[in-house]
Amino acid sequence: MSNSLYEFGMIGLGVMGRNLLLNMADHGFAVIGFDKDTEKAKALETSATAGTRVKGVVSLEEMVGQLQSPRRIMMLVPAGKPVDEVLESLRPLLAPGDIVIDGGNSHFTDTLRRVERMKAAGFHFMGVGVSGGEQGARTGPSIMPGGDKEAYDHVKPMLEAIAAKVNGEPCVAYLGKGAAGQYVKMVHNGIEYAIMQLISESYRLLKSAGLNNDQLHEVYKTWNAGEMQSFLLEITADIFLQPDDKSGQRLIDVILDKAGSKGTGKWTSQEAMDLAVPVTIIDTAVSMRSISAYKDERVQASKVYAEPKIPVPAETKLFIDQVKDALQFATVMCYAQGMAMLHTASEAHDMQIPLPEAVKVWRGGCIIRSALLGTFYEALKSAPEVPNLLLNKAVSEIVKSKEHNMRAVIVQAAQAGLPAAGFMAALSYFDAYRCEVLPTNMVQAQRDYFGAHTYQRIDMPGSFHTNWQHH
Repeated sequence: MSNSLYEFGMIGLGVMGRNLLLNMADHGFAVIGFDKDTEKAKALETSATAGTRVKGVVSLEEMVGQLQSPRRIMMLVPAGKPVDEVLESLRPLLAPGDIVIDGGNSHFTDTLRRVERMKAAGFHFMGVGVSGGEQGARTGPSIMPGGDKEAYDHVKPMLEAIAAKVNGEPCVAYLGKGAAGQYVKMVHNGIEYAIMQLISESYRLLKSAGLNNDQLHEVYKTWNAGEMQSFLLEITADIFLQPDDKSGQRLIDVILDKAGSKGTGKWTSQEAMDLAVPVTIIDTAVSMRSISAYKDERVQASKVYAEPKIPVPAETKLFIDQVKDALQFATVMCYAQGMAMLHTASEAHDMQIPLPEAVKVWRGGCIIRSALLGTFYEALKSAPEVPNLLLNKAVSEIVKSKEHNMRAVIVQAAQAGLPAAGFMAALSYFDAYRCEVLPTNMVQAQRDYFGAHTYQRIDMPGSFHTNWQHH
């Protein structure tokens, strides 16, 4: 095999694609990247560390022709039609046994279709979730590969080399059959939506209590130094200090309250509904991003409806501590819902997802990395068959210690008229999950009354229908 050939190819040299290739090169791999944009191809080479083997080209044929066999090629292009278009251009250039990886946020059903089509043509295809953003791609992301196990074995050394490390262990692992890698990434993104919503609600509560940006910075910085340590808390603390070069104010105070979305949180909600798995905080986070878009209507409504006259408590250590506990309580619920979804989906879609490994790769590099994941990993490792993290003793102790303050914060938010939908969804989920008897017997009676849908009884087996007396 010629030493002049490259070991790994990348299609799409945007920020993520370029940084992943440079990361590989820094770990001793010879890499080549393709992009139609000449400037991006040049930028790949000029950004490379001295002494590494990195090449950028604007011809797909040239890239494929300079790769070692079996060729290992990753795509980082927008999800949907662009992925299929790249595959159509790539297929005639490949040889049997070549490996193609989709590293974007593709919907898992698209990945399943592509796996089968590429397999029929003699090629390996994998869906791989990558989390960590621009910086993570360059210095060590969390990587979630799934699908073709033979293909994974070919790229495993490269992925382990470039992944983030926690206690010396790479944050990458084979996560199951079919589209398991991108499915795990989809759920990761749903959890990300939910935690971001919760943090934004905690910010609003503390700001309403009178904390200024410097004080808010100190609060979140302190929280991040303790048991709640996480990447999202870390960046939240930083955000409060960022100046705006246009107004002279803090940047956070001039950002419009309309959230963007790329759709992956919505995918999580939709898929959870199909599986009949409740992910209420993720659902709420998606809905709150949607309602934020109705800015003009919200401005009108604020003039129609007066705010309640009961304010949140003025700045006090007690209230800050209550919000901290509420945030941790709700964050545990986020992860519990996400892992319950993966537990159900693994069997429903025959993906054989190793849940402890999924949590393990999230411990470093990714957006939802958190100190809590160490507790969750130990819980799942000791009992991977448990359907919900809330049934684990160590997790339940965290929840029980925060429950009182969670309720106190929700009372304060409701009385002050502050939107805290994520917190409320988290507590409602917890209350429903721990409730031995739900009022759903009334729902079943109603369904049978108007639609003869039948019901089950508590005192004998079987399905029953009653000819209800109409009044």
